[in-house]
Amino acid sequence: MPHAPCPMPHAHLPMNPNWLPRINPRLQKLRQKLLNDPYYRLKSGEEIAIASQLGIRIDANQATVDDWLRLPGLSIHQARTLVDLGRSGVKFYCVEDIAAALGLPAQRLKPLEIILIFGYYDDESLDSKTLAINPNTATIEDLLKVPFIDSSLAQAVIDNRTLSGSYQNIVDFQKRLNLSGEILAQLMYYLQF
Repeated sequence: MPHAPCPMPHAHLPMNPNWLPRINPRLQKLRQKLLNDPYYRLKSGEEIAIASQLGIRIDANQATVDDWLRLPGLSIHQARTLVDLGRSGVKFYCVEDIAAALGLPAQRLKPLEIILIFGYYDDESLDSKTLAINPNTATIEDLLKVPFIDSSLAQAVIDNRTLSGSYQNIVDFQKRLNLSGEILAQLMYYLQF
């Protein structure tokens, strides 16, 4: 059966970067939970929007059961189904693919679109052991091959290394680049010191 084309993604306008200091104490508490608890389960569209603004993303093609369970409305059975499908080679290209895999109406999963990403990985890059970059010797081009490293972070890695010398380990790397635990949790699979 041919793959149904995915609709074009909607453009999301960035929110005012100064919005966080103005949020009420309840939302400030939620923000702390989202940033500090990787197992916190989002409960509403509002929480999904806040998580998205904080940069929390779930890659549908590399998500674990725990990642899927962060999303409201998904059961452990559904999360396991999605992970098993991914391991068997199924690629998700849009939220409609996830809905089809779960036998759900796509409209039910539409609110999750702002937090989901649909990365493409060739078969070699899915095995994270094949892509181990040493940040002490990597070029910007090498660093850009690592998922979750954009051009500004790649440049910061090079600049910091040039200014302060080699990174001793993953903890030194995190401190010197002032990376959040969320980002580091994603990067640590791709870095080798």
